[in-house]
Amino acid sequence: MLRLEGLSKRYKTGDLALQNVDLRVPAGQVMALIGPSGAGKSTLIRCINRLVEPTAGRVVLGDTEITALSRNELRRARRRMGMIFQEYALVERLTVMENVLSGQLGHVGFWASYFRRFPQAAVDEAFSTLDRVGLSEHVDKRADALSGGQRQRVGIARAMLQRPEILLIDEPTASLDPKTSRQIMRLICDLCAERGLAAVINIHDVQLAQLFVQRVVGLQDGKIVFDGPPGDLTSEVLTQIYGEEDWTATVRRKRKAVDPDDEDPVLDEERLAGNV
Repeated sequence: MLRLEGLSKRYKTGDLALQNVDLRVPAGQVMALIGPSGAGKSTLIRCINRLVEPTAGRVVLGDTEITALSRNELRRARRRMGMIFQEYALVERLTVMENVLSGQLGHVGFWASYFRRFPQAAVDEAFSTLDRVGLSEHVDKRADALSGGQRQRVGIARAMLQRPEILLIDEPTASLDPKTSRQIMRLICDLCAERGLAAVINIHDVQLAQLFVQRVVGLQDGKIVFDGPPGDLTSEVLTQIYGEEDWTATVRRKRKAVDPDDEDPVLDEERLAGNV
């Protein structure tokens, strides 16, 4: 369980990016953050693992108050939070395997990581994880030789190798084509379901969020203005979040009952129409 209590962030410029945010994300839930640019989505994600220091409020993961930890304690706590970045944050000259194994840096000593001497169990886990994300044939390829979708899969595999309790994901599909975007979102949701992970995903594509996540939180000017299931995103709600616009093409009907064994969390209407 992740809890945010009265979380606020004011930058040195005076800009108030987050205003008294209260939020709970239970284990296993995949939640999307939506809202216009500057609404506070990236700031919220970075405040959770203190890449950005909150001005006020508390972040609690399980029974640990993240906002009360010292630097050394925070380093250990960050092992429990896997971060997946929009720009992938890979080391370009290293191989896929080396980048994925960097997810173990919080679990091995400095010199072992410096000389890339990882335990065999970690190497075996990395091979297994790369196979799970569809990159088993690319383990020795340099990161700068990969496509955008492959690079994002490396980032996902690296986060998984931390064995986290929660994933913090910043615009995972912003640079990807529509098909690859769906594949990446499906992979994230499947991995969360398999491992019982919570996930907070900052995403601009409202329709993509509606297709895959269980819960949507809308931010406007650093405040939560919507919190509910994707099917409740009406034109009125989207206007409240983003402003006046014709949202007819964006709003989707509520999900019908679906087979619990269905592998694709998409709307029945789209499947029947042959759009997915």
